Amino acid sequence: MLRTLHSRLLVPHIALVALLLSMDAAAQGAAGSLTLRAAIDRALAANATIAAARLRGPINLASLAVARERLNPEGSVELEKETPKEAYGVAVPLELGGKRARRIDVAEATIRAGEADIAATIAQVRNDVRRAYFGQVVAEQRLMILREQRDISMRARDTAQARFDAGDAPRLEVMQAQLALAAAENESTAAEGTAAAARASLNALLAQPLDAPSVLSSAVDETMPPGTPAALTLAEMASAELFALDRQIEAQRARILLAQSLRIPDLTPTFTFTRRAEPEFNYGWRAGAAVTLPIFTTHRAAVLVEQTTLDQLMAQRQATLLRIRGDVTAASQRAEAQRQLFVRYRDEIIPQAQQVEQLAQDAYQLGQTGIAALLQALQATRDVRLRSLDAIDQLQSALADLERAIGAPLP
Repeated sequence: MLRTLHSRLLVPHIALVALLLSMDAAAQGAAGSLTLRAAIDRALAANATIAAARLRGPINLASLAVARERLNPEGSVELEKETPKEAYGVAVPLELGGKRARRIDVAEATIRAGEADIAATIAQVRNDVRRAYFGQVVAEQRLMILREQRDISMRARDTAQARFDAGDAPRLEVMQAQLALAAAENESTAAEGTAAAARASLNALLAQPLDAPSVLSSAVDETMPPGTPAALTLAEMASAELFALDRQIEAQRARILLAQSLRIPDLTPTFTFTRRAEPEFNYGWRAGAAVTLPIFTTHRAAVLVEQTTLDQLMAQRQATLLRIRGDVTAASQRAEAQRQLFVRYRDEIIPQAQQVEQLAQDAYQLGQTGIAALLQALQATRDVRLRSLDAIDQLQSALADLERAIGAPLP
């Protein structure tokens, strides 16, 4: 019985350590498996937040069509008692100073700014998917560890009960084993709820049923943090936030040119056909032109508003760039520290914990220690494995923070 307990306690730990270091390669080809790349692609295609952001595109295209419109001519009909008694006129407003072309430039720049806003939304959703994906990975691995601990505690209780029935152990060992089993069952139940919540969060981002099962097959160490210089370079070149600000600045420059063109008055030529002006003439005509005199309103204030708005956007971009540099540097250093922590757990701490647990099981099998020492060793090993999961969780959280600070996918 004791030799069977030894083998059944040891084998699951070895298998779990291999799973903890990376997801099994065969799982990637299993039916229903979902990699991080596939999850992101699915979110880009079906996420409701991205779909709502993309609806801004048709609005901006409609605004461009409005900007391309020309002013309508005006027609007039006059019936008078004096001569000439009838007059039929037409006036054709002419926009001077390139106003229509400037409106089109503003609309096209607004379209590009809208595309940049969509890119920023996509970057945020991508980051949320990364967090939710590895949040579910960690939650499911935590649940597996606690379930395994529950099974081990159950077998330890049965062994203690058998030894007690045989007169080889006191009643205290049975009670201790039962207490350990109750605690393991309680923690396993709580972990089931956490795993279900993590699964619902990921499915919501992927526009799937909240309880849809999936096998997550990306390894927890699939992505490692880039160095700080590389991360800073990537942020300055590909940040979605900076890209959106650049497009806003471009659109604002177009608005300044439009405001300047509005300072040029428009000209409205008119032509009128007259008749019934007897006895002088029966048919006649007259032509003229009207122009707005910029006496009270010169649109200089409008130009000033657009220029100061541009100055504010330029200052905002500079402040954003400084903030991004600080955030990227801090996030990169945290990610590197968490990577070292994860590697130390993977390569040193977990193998050492395995050895300690095996020695404790051997000692219990040989009757050198009681069940209290074995349970203590099992508890210590479980705590190490759970802390290693915390290290994985913190590493992935640091990577997500770094990706968010950069504003672009990690290489």
